[in-house]
Amino acid sequence: MAPIPTAPDRLHDIGFVLLPGFSQLAFSSALEPFRMANHLAERRLYTWHLISRDGHPVAASSGLTTAVDCAMEEGLTLDLMVVCAGAGVQHCCDRDTLGWLRRLAGRRIPLGGVCTGGYVLAQAGVLDGYRATLHWEHFSSIHEALMFPAVTFTHQLFVIDRDRHTSSGGVAPLDMMLNLITRQQGLALAESIAEEFIHERIRDVGDRQRIPLRIRLGRSHPKLEEVATLMEANLQEPLPLDELASYAELSRRQLERLFQRYVECPPLKYYMDLRLLRARLLLRQTHMPVTDVALACGFISPSHFTKSYHDRFGHSPSRERTRRSERLAGDATAEDETQLPAPASDEA
Repeated sequence: MAPIPTAPDRLHDIGFVLLPGFSQLAFSSALEPFRMANHLAERRLYTWHLISRDGHPVAASSGLTTAVDCAMEEGLTLDLMVVCAGAGVQHCCDRDTLGWLRRLAGRRIPLGGVCTGGYVLAQAGVLDGYRATLHWEHFSSIHEALMFPAVTFTHQLFVIDRDRHTSSGGVAPLDMMLNLITRQQGLALAESIAEEFIHERIRDVGDRQRIPLRIRLGRSHPKLEEVATLMEANLQEPLPLDELASYAELSRRQLERLFQRYVECPPLKYYMDLRLLRARLLLRQTHMPVTDVALACGFISPSHFTKSYHDRFGHSPSRERTRRSERLAGDATAEDETQLPAPASDEA
């Protein structure tokens, strides 16, 4: 197999700081794209170093121990330093680690975090003024304790904000690094890596974590969760609001009040958003005609679907379907699309 063409760029050097209890899955998802990039390009595009606080091996949350290359040295000069953390991250925020991260930031070394690594970066103060994300399980505690007011946390899978790269857990770091490789080496290499990993779609910064309603709200209301579950199970044939209320043994007015209080939007708007998010997945992941996608998500009228989709995402369903082909063709706006929503279009 011929090597995949890449950008004529310098070698990129990445550091991974492994903190006790780090997520092995999140760490591997962040590292493996760089290994595969070298393999497919048949040359070294990336090198990496594994780092721990004291230079000793580190145990992951699974109990598996990983050897490292060095300790947190002052002289490291890297293109990106990624903090890999996991459960019990609060116990990893010691003075030495936080001080070291601050000094790296002072030297303008780009910093990243996977899984709960963003929590450590926020504790160090190096995310102040940035947008960031981390695993959804920690949103509730952060919001309710009013922690990190200078950081704008989002529910996105990952966030690349200038020289800060943060990702939620699981395999989300894979998508973040594939987006980074796209910027540095081109889309062809990134998509070839995704194919090698049987990763059907490279998700972008517009994709959000699927967060349980009770966690996202920081509280729980059984009736509200019951109705939300019914909505998710009935996207193709949406249930009337009165029927949803009846299933939960509520009046329509009571249901509207619950959504306004806990979700801060009317139930019909919440339901519409679920349907449109499902439509976006079908447009991106399948070859279904746009009309069939509309029907699968409960829209009888194509014109209503197009208008609703445009209002929600800033572009039409047809535009969503053509974005990938435009990027492959080298569209000049491709890089901006990894940072911002696609420009609005009147295209149906």
